[in-house]
Amino acid sequence: MAPAARLHIRAKRICPQLWSSSMVTFSANLGFLWADLPLPAAIRAAKAAGFEAVECHWPYATPKAEIRAALKETGFEMLGLNTPKSAGGIGQFGLSALPGHEALARAVIDQSLSFADDIGARSLHVLAGIASGAAAQASFCAALTHACHQAQQSGLTILIEPLNRYDAPGYFLNSLAQAEEIITSVNQPNLKLMFDCYHVGRSEGDVITQLQARLPLIGHIQFASLPNRKSPDQGTLDYTQVFAAIEALGWTRPLGAEYHPDGVTENSLDWMHTLRP
Repeated sequence: MAPAARLHIRAKRICPQLWSSSMVTFSANLGFLWADLPLPAAIRAAKAAGFEAVECHWPYATPKAEIRAALKETGFEMLGLNTPKSAGGIGQFGLSALPGHEALARAVIDQSLSFADDIGARSLHVLAGIASGAAAQASFCAALTHACHQAQQSGLTILIEPLNRYDAPGYFLNSLAQAEEIITSVNQPNLKLMFDCYHVGRSEGDVITQLQARLPLIGHIQFASLPNRKSPDQGTLDYTQVFAAIEALGWTRPLGAEYHPDGVTENSLDWMHTLRP
């Protein structure tokens, strides 16, 4: 860690009241954090740990009333969830970019939007699937157009996220440039980019420059260490600088902590105190 970062952390520990005005807040991604707990219990654990919001991957097996009760009790917003990885035996990492399965993709999107709306979620991440080529892009754009139109009824944002080629080989959406092209082509105000610092860092590098360049397109930001997707106080990417840059950009919505904890989640949370600007 650089000397300046050490001084920054030491000052925060000595005089934490000086840092209470930070705009940077955090959302617990419950797909990875507290993954050993039922979703309602994980929501409550995130509140107890000091997070400001939650998000999840695939909550569909949990009764919606139980999720709503936990969110009401904690005062949390559910920032977002994903469409399913597959449906009817079709798909891997999603199916919205699979030519020939457009009707199934629309049905999955509709069901996911209904679930999201019922639990008060703010966004839906539409997974593309393993595919490539012009036909796949046409299918994905059509699915996203449908999703955006349907989501307007409840005010939800539709998100797309480029995944790096190492973690998701063959995934259709794998670069920021491709995501920007699709967002421009679909041309819907509620279609946004999910900017995952981990995926961007693994595949494209220079996370801060990419954040600055893509800010108008971004609907949600997530993070984890590089290259091992652990807590952000590990690895090669300096999140003291990343979080400070995000704050400087005027971003005020919670940032999604989407990393694999080493063991018990609570033991991986020191970064919430040491890295916050």
